[in-house]
Amino acid sequence: MSSGFVSNVQAKAQDVAKEDYEKARFLLSDAARSGAYLYPFRGILYFITHKALWKPFYSRILPTLGLTAGVLASMFFFTYLPQLAILVFVNGPLAVFTTVLLILNESSTIVNIISRNFLLQDALLDTFDGTLVARNATGVVSEGRQLKSGSDPIARLGKIIKNPFSKFSPKAIVRYIMYLPLNFIPVVGTVIFILLQGRTRGSSVHGRYFQLKGWSSSQQQDWLERHTGPYATFGVLATLLEMIPVLSMFFVFTNTVGAALWAADIEQRNTQMTQGTAPNLRESAKKAD
Repeated sequence: MSSGFVSNVQAKAQDVAKEDYEKARFLLSDAARSGAYLYPFRGILYFITHKALWKPFYSRILPTLGLTAGVLASMFFFTYLPQLAILVFVNGPLAVFTTVLLILNESSTIVNIISRNFLLQDALLDTFDGTLVARNATGVVSEGRQLKSGSDPIARLGKIIKNPFSKFSPKAIVRYIMYLPLNFIPVVGTVIFILLQGRTRGSSVHGRYFQLKGWSSSQQQDWLERHTGPYATFGVLATLLEMIPVLSMFFVFTNTVGAALWAADIEQRNTQMTQGTAPNLRESAKKAD
């Protein structure tokens, strides 16, 4: 009887593993077809080559760099050894590196909470809207703010009609704390933690776009659920870039540009992003100026 029970458990475990594998394979395939993984890098190139988009960045660079340096220095000084002492029991010699990754992630989260709520909210809003204007998506931008005439996409931005990005959600903080213990699992736990953080990050990158479209919460949720793979992929890459010390603020802006480029492509095609998006990326990149 015990052997039959064990066989039944093994069969169920195999079914669950197969189901999870198929789900993961679908999400990866969906992400690959959408080309979402390219947008963080397209954002970097577009931002570098379009100086008009630098104005919001320059206006916040000094206070944000000061905040980043202060948070990093404080986190390493006060929390590195205590966290290392804990992680060394589960990660062994690798704890030296996993602790660094953990502190970088923690610092990135702290900087994001403070900067997005108090320092960068208006600048990121202008960067997102300005990128849409630069990509000739003025129709959707005009739903959320007044536009002036001219050729400079940032200078064209006028009075805001719809409220800007929502502030950092308390749920995101709770979820971050819940996932934090995953870092006690050697290597794999840190990777899973970053993947989960990236998925959360990805679900918020088009908050402004959904707002401009006038979508309800249920419409947004439905869209995100149908495109989990693309948004999770974008979010993971954005999270990894924003974990890089000193350059984290730069990548916050380039990721915002990348998200806006993605939104502009969706808007211009007016189709599901997973239907033929990837083959057209090179063509759309050439048209972007």
